[in-house]
Amino acid sequence: MAKTSVMHSMHSYSGLAPVMSIASAISNTKPDFIVSGDDLATRHLHHLHRRKGHNRKDNSLCDLIEHSLGAPESFPVVYARSPFMELAQKEGIRIPATMVIQSEEDLHECIAQLSFPLVLKADGSSGGYGTRIVSTVPEAEHAFRKLQAPPLLARAAKRALVDGDKTLLWPSLLRRRYIVNAQAYVAGREATSAAICWKGAVLAMLQFEVINKRSATGPATVLRLVENAEIAAASEKMVRRLDLSGFHGFDFMLETVTGNAYLIEINPRTTQVGHLALGPRRNLPAALYTALSGENLKTALKATENDTIALFPQEWLRDPESAFLRSGYHDVPWEEPELIRDCIRRSRMQRTWYSGSTEAQPSSKFPSRDLTATSRL
Repeated sequence: MAKTSVMHSMHSYSGLAPVMSIASAISNTKPDFIVSGDDLATRHLHHLHRRKGHNRKDNSLCDLIEHSLGAPESFPVVYARSPFMELAQKEGIRIPATMVIQSEEDLHECIAQLSFPLVLKADGSSGGYGTRIVSTVPEAEHAFRKLQAPPLLARAAKRALVDGDKTLLWPSLLRRRYIVNAQAYVAGREATSAAICWKGAVLAMLQFEVINKRSATGPATVLRLVENAEIAAASEKMVRRLDLSGFHGFDFMLETVTGNAYLIEINPRTTQVGHLALGPRRNLPAALYTALSGENLKTALKATENDTIALFPQEWLRDPESAFLRSGYHDVPWEEPELIRDCIRRSRMQRTWYSGSTEAQPSSKFPSRDLTATSRL
């Protein structure tokens, strides 16, 4: 973000005092609205709301968080997978069977009930890092122990010292174990919706089928724009039931045989497609601006008429020779040359992080456009 031209100011995040560092940033900037960029940021805001809610002398901070995220009653639900799925089931939404696993005995009971393959997920994780698909008892036992265990101190120290990321320090030092859920596997295609919500209503929504991913359980790198009535209805029901505001995403599986949409989780934050302007009721930032200001923006041009979107830099990092970089709309932010340069400089590190391999490092040019031929660069 520091490499973009849109930053007005930046404030340091403290891994040792995360909630207070966010409170300080809010106090210094006095924002009209807060957009959460990841699951951990959302959780920090929830904790900040709970902490400040005990002091009713000044409700302005709590009001701002509710204004930005929705009803506080929904906060414990949006990042706890099992309660969220139970609520969805009460709303009549199609879901896969989901169980909380607290011990290996629970795991064996779950295997007996749901059978293989099985999807294990840790609460508080995102981007596929806390998800495992298992097909045997030894695999399930190993994955459960790994997902439940607190981060190793060596890993937390490396992240803090080398990457400047201190978010694992407290979970590691406190030996905090994660809650693990087991979910019945749905054979089919993945799909996702991204919505901007306002007081329990959906103002605009994007729906995509996932065409390509960087790993079996990782985030999407290529998507296809779709309209799916079941996805739309399920997303709107959950937004209304949880009385949500702000950006939220919902992930689904489209069953191969029937085409039925199964809701599998919520992302209580903006997702990687939220910036795309793809026509009326498909421009999330514009819808938020109208809700906040009461002013209707002029109709924005669609980013593309191509329904296939290759996300930058995800698909390029996954495969710099990918055909989707040519056949789809490659979402390169050409108006931000410093950001592109930084992505190129970091490509080797990011490639290793994404794939776990040092092979086939991406080249420094894009199939969709010759970077060196762009006068702005």
